[in-house]
Amino acid sequence: MKPNCEVTGIRLIFGYLGVILILIGISVLLPLLILFAYPEEIIYAKYFILPGVGCLFFGYLLSFLVRNCEKASLNFGQSASIVTSSWLLAILASGLPFLITGKYNFTQAMFESTSGWSTTGLSVVDVTETSHIFLLHRSLMLFFGGVGLVLIMVSVLKDASGMRLYYAEGHSDKLLPNLIQSSRLILFIYTGYIIIGTVFYMIFGMNWFDAINHAIAAVATGGFSTKAESIGYFNSVPIEVVSIILMFLGSTNFVASLYAFRGKFYNFFRYCELRFTFFLFVFFTILMSFFLWKQQGYPWIQSLRIAAFQTTSAFSTTGFQTVPSFAVWSSALALPLILLMIIGGEAGSTSGGVKQFRVWVFLKGIYWSLRDTFYSDKLVRVNYVKKPDTDEVIGNKQRAEIGSFLFLYILIMLTGTLIISSYGYPLKESLFEISSAMGGVGLSCGITAYDANPVILWVLMFGMFVGRLEIYVVAVSFIHLLTMPKTAYTKISHKIRR
Repeated sequence: MKPNCEVTGIRLIFGYLGVILILIGISVLLPLLILFAYPEEIIYAKYFILPGVGCLFFGYLLSFLVRNCEKASLNFGQSASIVTSSWLLAILASGLPFLITGKYNFTQAMFESTSGWSTTGLSVVDVTETSHIFLLHRSLMLFFGGVGLVLIMVSVLKDASGMRLYYAEGHSDKLLPNLIQSSRLILFIYTGYIIIGTVFYMIFGMNWFDAINHAIAAVATGGFSTKAESIGYFNSVPIEVVSIILMFLGSTNFVASLYAFRGKFYNFFRYCELRFTFFLFVFFTILMSFFLWKQQGYPWIQSLRIAAFQTTSAFSTTGFQTVPSFAVWSSALALPLILLMIIGGEAGSTSGGVKQFRVWVFLKGIYWSLRDTFYSDKLVRVNYVKKPDTDEVIGNKQRAEIGSFLFLYILIMLTGTLIISSYGYPLKESLFEISSAMGGVGLSCGITAYDANPVILWVLMFGMFVGRLEIYVVAVSFIHLLTMPKTAYTKISHKIRR
């Protein structure tokens, strides 16, 4: 049937938000499935039914704004606004179950939800006293936050504007010519990792519930655990090895993963970020092993074991840990972790941080600049980096954009450090905590806690939010949302004059 109208402007934005609200409602209701295994927890069902059904209801009403209508093309401002608004709605809806219990105030509830959707893993929840349904709820937030709301939406809906929304949410690669096939393939790979990880966790001693939650957290590079001691609770080398592999897979670019699945290992290993990942792993594992042995007094084998795990946990931005506390670590040990949390994982993966691609191009840019000083200006050189399927040419404009992004990222991080330290925390711990939040990591020096100052929690929430959706997208969306009323007023005035 041919569409009988065209939707534009604010109506288009609210229509898309309606569709996404339906997805959010489903995600909030999904934890109820655990009642089949733990029927005694039905007393907690009411905390999820109200916000979940509410999202379905309002989402269904808003979706009528775009139903059976031709949708106008979205500009970047509209796309950014839809994505940012979607994530804010998801955080609000997923935080309501915590708030309705009465055990958490608004700040604490929104903090836990923001941490889940941003796949950070910082937590104010005492997992030793938390029901299974809430633990699963936290893990499902990691799942949906890792793949992204827009990616799930375009996997089930055919939409002409899907690509703009897809890129605005932080996805940098398109696996296949068809976006719907690409999104479904990502979900297939993502879910396959989780299923395989769950099986291996159970083989090596976890019960099925712990295995599912830790597999989701590892692949989503989120780090929420069902145990207060995280992976360290199990004190198992096989479980730590499985976790390292899952964290590595979660932080690997999906395009590179696809080539590996297809047996094209040359394309897989030629990728610049993958090589950089191996370098980070080897270099920082050796470095931290030395300091753990020299300063903390661990035997060298245990030092290597701890260093390998925490290095992977940091650069993959997962946040699992095998040590009791990082607060007692020296600056020589904390600094490598901070650097890894800032760098993060590969672009086009579930991990956070500034992304290894940007850091790689930035470092290559320094090399290119030094090289060019020794050669004639008449010699034209093409600067490029290796990707799985092609060599990407890097121009001066892209290098400038990366430099600007890194500057803004560090500026926000230092501002957050200053605010946290103003509440009496040492500079090292303050920098560690905000780096963890902005990188979507979840490792903590103990600043994040149930009784933490609300200002600190909101600072960390802001860091988690802009770190997940990226600074430019959030900035553009808020500028667009602020100017929307003025734009709408101008259009109405023109119509009246006519």
